[in-house]
This record gives sequence, structure tokens and C-alpha cells, in this order.
Amino acid sequence: MTVTLRIATAGDLMAVGRLHQRSRVAAYSSFLPPDALADPTPEAMGRYWSERWSWERDTHTLTVAERDGALAGFSYVGPDDAGDPATGLLYALHLEPAERGRGVGRELMIHALDGMRERGWRRAVLWVLRENAPARRFYERGGWTPTGVERDDMIGTVRTPQLRYTRQV
Repeated sequence: MTVTLRIATAGDLMAVGRLHQRSRVAAYSSFLPPDALADPTPEAMGRYWSERWSWERDTHTLTVAERDGALAGFSYVGPDDAGDPATGLLYALHLEPAERGRGVGRELMIHALDGMRERGWRRAVLWVLRENAPARRFYERGGWTPTGVERDDMIGTVRTPQLRYTRQV
């Protein structure tokens, strides 16, 4: 039961989208209503990743984790959305729901931070949903701390407050 990490290819993007949708539903269903999580569909999420990757593949890194050849999770890192050239942003870290608690998320996070360090970024930031207590605990165990900065985003028709976290790389 070996986990391997590799840089994603165009052939991975639809599977990444389907996993992303499953991960969102599993992680957010305790605090968001089902209709907010029904859209986008897994196929639409795959198209989203295909489009996003086509524009950002030169400046962002999509890493996939596989367990025995099956997609187990992914991470996505790139420049800070606030424009700080010394900072990288962990845009996404999602797991196949059955992989939660099995170490894949930790491996993806370590790999993402190593990649940020290699790119010369000294600090990492991320956004996490305020209500996502398991994710917040995961990041805090990994050395991330809240910055006190908040923003709101929408998932479906539901306003979702997010917290910004940071750590040194």
C-alpha cells in the first residue's frame, strides 16, 4: 500500500475534478446544506481544473498522490493571491474521503512546502473555511497559524467565511 506523489498531467485533470467534488461533499456536509454542495457536478469540476490548469500550469504546481495506482489526493500551489513575491499560496489540498487520517494529506502538505521553498518563497499562506474544524486542526498540527484575516466566499448560494493561515517554509 504505497503512496507516491507526482506532478499532474493533463490526463489527470478530470479525475482530480471528480475527487475534488467528493472531497468537498465529505468535508463540508456537516455545515453546508446538500444543495450548496450539489453544484458543480464532478464533471464540471473536472472541466474547471482543465481550464484552470491550461492558464496556470507555468506558475502553479498541481501534485497528485496515488495509493497503489489510484488517485488518493492532490495539492495545488502557486504565487500568493495578495501579490507578496516572498509568499506562496496553498490553494488546495483535497483527499479521497477514505484517505482522511491515513497520512496522504501530511505527505502532500510537506511536498507543497518543499516546493515552495525550492521556488524561493519564505512564507506560505492558505485559506480554510472557518467551519471546517477538522481541516483547521490538520493545518494547526502542521505548524500553520491563523493570521486574523478573514474573507467571505460563496459555495453554491451559501456565504462561507474563510480564515487565512500562515507559516514559514
